[in-house]
Amino acid sequence: MTMIPPPVEPFRIKMIESIGRTTRREREKLLRAAGFNVFGLPAEKVGIDLLTDSGTSAMSDRQWAGIMMGDESYAGARSFYRFEKAVRDLFGYAFVIPTHQGRAAERILFETILEKNSCVPSNIHFDTTRANIEFRKAKAVDLAGAWAYDPDVDLPFKGNMDVDKLEAFLEKNGRRVPVVMLTVTNNSGGGQPVSMANIERVSAVCRRRKIPFFFDACRFAENAWFIKRREKGYERWSVRDIARKMFSFADGATMSAKKDALVNMGGFVTLNDPDLAVRLKTTLIIGEGFVTYGGLSGRDLEAIAQGLTEVLDESYLEHRTAQVAYLGSLLDEAGVPCIKPAGGHAIYVLADRLLPHLPRDKYPGWALSVALYREAGIRTVEIGGVMFGHKDPKTGRQVFPALELVRLAIPRRVYTASHLKFVAEALAAIARRPERVKGVRIVEEPRFLRHFTARFEEI
Repeated sequence: MTMIPPPVEPFRIKMIESIGRTTRREREKLLRAAGFNVFGLPAEKVGIDLLTDSGTSAMSDRQWAGIMMGDESYAGARSFYRFEKAVRDLFGYAFVIPTHQGRAAERILFETILEKNSCVPSNIHFDTTRANIEFRKAKAVDLAGAWAYDPDVDLPFKGNMDVDKLEAFLEKNGRRVPVVMLTVTNNSGGGQPVSMANIERVSAVCRRRKIPFFFDACRFAENAWFIKRREKGYERWSVRDIARKMFSFADGATMSAKKDALVNMGGFVTLNDPDLAVRLKTTLIIGEGFVTYGGLSGRDLEAIAQGLTEVLDESYLEHRTAQVAYLGSLLDEAGVPCIKPAGGHAIYVLADRLLPHLPRDKYPGWALSVALYREAGIRTVEIGGVMFGHKDPKTGRQVFPALELVRLAIPRRVYTASHLKFVAEALAAIARRPERVKGVRIVEEPRFLRHFTARFEEI
């Protein structure tokens, strides 16, 4: 990879938050108290937090101004109508249903449409989507192409769904499929984008078979930016127009606004089907709130409406993706193996390659996340054998996913180039002496989403 210069931030910093410092001894005690699970660490004891890009954005002056104008009326608040208009104008669907975050949007959708043994195909489902499907005894089916699992192949749209696989799956199981999902960008596959051509082909398959097609649209703006930069014919399109065309091929979307709406809390379902909208609103009222607030305050709705405008600023998107590429180039120079090319919101380190002395059953991805906090106070997240591994119900043996990754998710408008350089130096230090990193074993785990609360011990 060619060394990339640090990008210049297209904004000024008007407020700061101090970062606490910890000693290595203190971090060791904190890790033990948390059962070697970085989710259990107090945030004030984390130096640079790359655990997630969800809900960790820095909001703008205009978003904060909107918060001051939030209408907190229980029903029919003006903040809802501003939010509804912003979503409709961008996504183009008739109905807009607010929820407190993305997994709530997934919950009300799947609770309403899934039956036992239903199947939901996607390119690759992320953890909460998969859990919301499997909790209802349905099946989450990943249909990304082989390219998505090859970390070394450098393709512009590695997030694409394999349409031939989709056709074959629907030929056998179409009656069990109430919806086809497409995640943009493809988080579990390295934050990789999906091309407009692939979106159009997936749409054509679904429409021919009369199966609803939905986006998981958490990072739609980053995906649209990559289409503008990488897909022939879209060079002169605005990112907004590209996004509108993407959504025109589908019947609806779920979204965690905590990503590409640049807010700390919020989400929604938006769709065209009036009958399904009525059913979703009933589920919403039971578990989230009235249809014009859906578990959110009016100020949250204001911030989302403004964020959906700001995220389409092309100077912001150019900087956002350049930050990720810059960190990737630093790690490449240091010999730290990562998925190629750099994704839209995160760099994905190939933990099993960095720590070749640790077999998969000692969870090298998890071990690396522990080591990085111990080394430098940096928090990341494992996307590997802990998050996506499971026991085979017939043999009882542990089944591991194709890739063993540690994700370095970069919060939006939060960290500067010097922070990213510090992260790269810490990983480079581990890479120089990888044998010092110990494997881990699970000592306690819940049935679903075990990575959030499981406890470990080092081997």
